[in-house]
Amino acid sequence: MKETKKLLEVDLYKPIQTYFSRDGYEVYGEVKDCDLVAVKDEELVVVELKLTLSVDLLIQAAKRQRITDQVYIAIPKPKHRLRSKAWTDKCHLVRRLELGLIIVSFSAGRAKTEVLFQPTPFNRRKSSGQSKVKRKAIIKEIAGRSADYNVGGSNQTKIMTAYKENCIQIGCYLEREGPLSPKLLKNMGTGDKTSSILTKNYYGWFERIKRGTYAITEKGQDEIKEYPDLVKYYLDKLW
Repeated sequence: MKETKKLLEVDLYKPIQTYFSRDGYEVYGEVKDCDLVAVKDEELVVVELKLTLSVDLLIQAAKRQRITDQVYIAIPKPKHRLRSKAWTDKCHLVRRLELGLIIVSFSAGRAKTEVLFQPTPFNRRKSSGQSKVKRKAIIKEIAGRSADYNVGGSNQTKIMTAYKENCIQIGCYLEREGPLSPKLLKNMGTGDKTSSILTKNYYGWFERIKRGTYAITEKGQDEIKEYPDLVKYYLDKLW
């Protein structure tokens, strides 16, 4: 079985040197701590080489921006899909730092150099405009919560959302007052989504006992007890 040669950072140098040389640059390696420097007329390009896209690489490249605006980072082509969310997020960060990105692929003894994007100024206004929908969703979610019941960074615990809090509110009122109509619940302050929540019954907490009238199930009674602070908060609002 043929042993696969371990890839080294120096293996990236020659393909990138060739790429810039073909474009009319004079290319030099290891100049004043810069892995690769390319010069054409008054233009100065710096390329930092690494085997992985890491924070250390980004820091190193950001420091090179003190010398020139034309700074690239270069890595071997990742094995995972370049359209994956993880890769897209990394590229967003590189663009945000106004760095260029070069990937080098090796196949059948040949190397291929590809510039994924150039080091250009980051358009913050355009980026913010594309995120308006998400921003509105965050503001809407916060407006639907009575307080902060989640711990930031949690990934193994149940997250309290505005939707779930609304369900708990409805459950509290049905348990206290008995079967009610969506209209009466809305008059008590459960909001415009009341009918939809009762109909969809996502958590299995509610049941329709007759047309236009809903009650809380045993499952609902048991599970809302897991949120005593919220139960107290909403029951106090009834007084």
